[in-house]
Amino acid sequence: MGNSSSGAKDVEEVEPELAPEVGLIEDIPTEPFEGQKPGTSGLRKKTQVFMQPHYLENFVQSTFDAVTEVGIDITSGSLLIGGDGRYHNDTAIQTIISMAAANGVKRIWIGRNGLLSTPAASAIIRERGPRWQAPFGAFILTASHNPGGPDEDFGIKFNCKNGEPAPEFLTDKIYLNTTRIIGYKVVKDVPTIDLAQVGTVVHGPVTIEVIDSTDVHVNLLKSVFDFTPIKDLLDRPDFSMLYDSMHGVNGPYAIAVFEKELGQHSSVNFNAIPKEDFNGAHADPNLTYAEELVAVMGLDAQGGITDGIEGYPIPSFGAAADGDGDRNMILGSQFFVTPSDSLAVICDNAECIPFIASQGGLKGVARSMPTSGAVDHVAKKLGIPLFETPTGWKYFGNLMDSKEIFNSTDYTPFICGEESFGTGSNHIREKDGIWAVLAWLQILAFHNPDPSQQLVTVEDIVQNHWKTYGRNYYCRWDFEGVDKNEANRMMAHMRLHVGRNTGQKMGSYVIATADDFEYVDPVDESVTEKQGIRFLMEDGSRIIFRLSGTAGSGATVRMYIEKYEPDESKLNMPVSEALNELVYVALDLSDIKGFCGTETPTVIT
Repeated sequence: MGNSSSGAKDVEEVEPELAPEVGLIEDIPTEPFEGQKPGTSGLRKKTQVFMQPHYLENFVQSTFDAVTEVGIDITSGSLLIGGDGRYHNDTAIQTIISMAAANGVKRIWIGRNGLLSTPAASAIIRERGPRWQAPFGAFILTASHNPGGPDEDFGIKFNCKNGEPAPEFLTDKIYLNTTRIIGYKVVKDVPTIDLAQVGTVVHGPVTIEVIDSTDVHVNLLKSVFDFTPIKDLLDRPDFSMLYDSMHGVNGPYAIAVFEKELGQHSSVNFNAIPKEDFNGAHADPNLTYAEELVAVMGLDAQGGITDGIEGYPIPSFGAAADGDGDRNMILGSQFFVTPSDSLAVICDNAECIPFIASQGGLKGVARSMPTSGAVDHVAKKLGIPLFETPTGWKYFGNLMDSKEIFNSTDYTPFICGEESFGTGSNHIREKDGIWAVLAWLQILAFHNPDPSQQLVTVEDIVQNHWKTYGRNYYCRWDFEGVDKNEANRMMAHMRLHVGRNTGQKMGSYVIATADDFEYVDPVDESVTEKQGIRFLMEDGSRIIFRLSGTAGSGATVRMYIEKYEPDESKLNMPVSEALNELVYVALDLSDIKGFCGTETPTVIT
């Protein structure tokens, strides 16, 4: 510690300290950078910002200091490092190794080739042995679904010893430290580590180990699911699948699971080689950006049905992953499953999953506030608690750890999800894209026990779900790259008028309640404010506006529209038709065109 100050920025040069046990430790003078406040998934900025001298180092040192300040001994246990393979990943890893050694870390684990999916990092923290070497935390180098490359986005986040993203009290301390940092520590003579080779380098008291990136996570997934019926399903002549890793870090995991463990041909995976710029594409698994997969599955960017690609039979099942492997999109043949419906279907069929069934069934479910209420109906039927949280996986972590860490109610087994294509369970403390894919395959296998019978499809399962529970028509409009100041002004304007809007009639809708969502954590009683402007209609429909916490630059305004339809005769309307009036109500309430200069979204999901 001793590298932050609330006082002057002027720093005298410090003579390097020769520590024979680790090497030459040097204190590097620095000054704070503005805006190093972590968002819902860490710090994300343009790559060129991170490549500035001292920028990454300031954040890393501030994190080491914050972790120490909250009582975590970083000189025992291991530090895990890895990322999604985007541009600047390898260089940043070598920097963190040098700084970790200088700050007293004695053991460092690094994913082979510098690669670790976000769910795999959580799995390694929780599962890899020996446990006396268990990590105290991890630096994950990712900007998730944001584009990668020298002119695109880079990011870094810290996960804690239970595998979960840093909680708000810790990210607040990190940010405070970034505002007053005056220096950071490096070891000048730490060797450059060959990240391509699994093996161990010992440098004085520091052990640096390059580990296999996939084996821990894959072995955990094999314990969560029953791979035998999944393989039987995949081997059926009337079943085919395609998994698009979008040139992100998920590729090696998809290969390990589907080719090596489940014995499928390599053609089930495509775009499975990680690239530092995601092959020039936007590794975001939605109908707009996963355009190759969407076209093959017989759909367009709005979810409309097409004839697919000539000469290529439409697969029975399709899935896509994002840059760091924690998100998923599920498709059937000419059929798009919304993330909200996917969460509800998985929860309704959770008994198909051995990890859930063997522990007595689901005990709790959760969704982020903007996610549709489809899963609420399932929770009510099952008689289990349903939690509505702010966006950010860290809020689910407290609920998963309620018994283990807080000695309170046990909500596990637990499934949770977000409308932003994130789904997972308490097997780790991050969303897990490949887990969601395997969950769907396990459900399909359960509903198709006899290969001589007609295949029960993804669409069949969702249609039956709607007939049982009704349908939550839902869409999200993203307005990307808008002016941040104007976006904040728009949100402030809506926040100011929530009282006036309550009770207002808008077309055929009446606003029962308008508010700014506030969350009181039922486990630790912490309060999180200003999480999104909500317009809750008398008929249960919802309009929500929030600013994304994961944008690398500018601002992304997200507009969520939802309408519940219980009438079985109205379950298959086009989404745009079902939500048409609500969309116009939302545009009117926000005046987004007046503030941000557009009412045309970049992406609709």
